[in-house]
Amino acid sequence: MHLDVHSLRNFYYRSALGRAAQRIVRDQVLRYWPHCGAQTVAGYGFAVPLLRPYLGDARRVVGLMPAPQGVLHWPAGMPNVSVLCEETFWPLETGHVDRLIMMHGLETSESPSELLDECYRVLGPGGEALFIVPNRSGLWARSDRTPFGYGRPYSLSQLDAQLRRHDFIRQSHVSVLFQPPSSRRFWMRTGPVWERIGRAIPAVMAGGVLMVHATKRYPPQRKGLGDKVRVPNPLEVLSPKPAKEPKAV
Repeated sequence: MHLDVHSLRNFYYRSALGRAAQRIVRDQVLRYWPHCGAQTVAGYGFAVPLLRPYLGDARRVVGLMPAPQGVLHWPAGMPNVSVLCEETFWPLETGHVDRLIMMHGLETSESPSELLDECYRVLGPGGEALFIVPNRSGLWARSDRTPFGYGRPYSLSQLDAQLRRHDFIRQSHVSVLFQPPSSRRFWMRTGPVWERIGRAIPAVMAGGVLMVHATKRYPPQRKGLGDKVRVPNPLEVLSPKPAKEPKAV
């Protein structure tokens, strides 16, 4: 079940805990991809807080928001780059995305397998993706005070196996958000300390969020996957399907 887009916006932009979480996750994204000049960068779910650093140099930035979640204008005060889409039918051409970020998309999807097929479709050869999900062992997945407390949390082995089945190859992974999911002053003030301790001794502390950096395997190993490749017209997402013509007798 997807959270409402306004709840996500209020958490990440209007709460101290959400702004802290946004900063920590975005800093890690920038460690993977410091620059995306002349590339197409897409985010799915509610990944727009992580896309802002690429607005200046990327060839194109697109924020895909699933229909059950809803959509909002983003970024504020600038031309809109967000679009409402079906979970498994994105208005993007096949193979035209260079970098893909998914946050609050996979764990809340009713069709995660088909969703990963769509991720594979839009990525070009050599394309890279960041999958950001609640860590099954972390505190954030056990609290409904944050968006990471909803949906299906993952362990690294679970996410890795699911990605391999859809022809994604894990390159690296990291856990972030080691501070408790609390907005109390003590935890907020000591948040950077918990991050440093958690990254230094990950075997002792479990981060609340798991980030997996993966690349697209090409050609795919899955049989029949190539038959599903298509190039949807963005207008097809909004228009009803035409009725089938009756067969001649």
